[in-house]
Amino acid sequence: MGLRMICAGILLALLSGCATGGAGTEGGCVAFRPIYTSRADMLTDGTAEQLLAHNLTGARLCGWKPAG
Repeated sequence: MGLRMICAGILLALLSGCATGGAGTEGGCVAFRPIYTSRADMLTDGTAEQLLAHNLTGARLCGWKPAG
């Protein structure tokens, strides 16, 4: 009985990890927002690339629109 429960638990964990829709996947869009900069900000190239990647991902996944 113990091995059967372990196998069932592993199967359940693997199947639940494949969820791609529903209320549980929308948390990131609520928790995160676009990152804006001002002309006074001094960014390294690496930081600017990370900000751009963050904002482009948010636009793709959450429908963020450019400010302005």
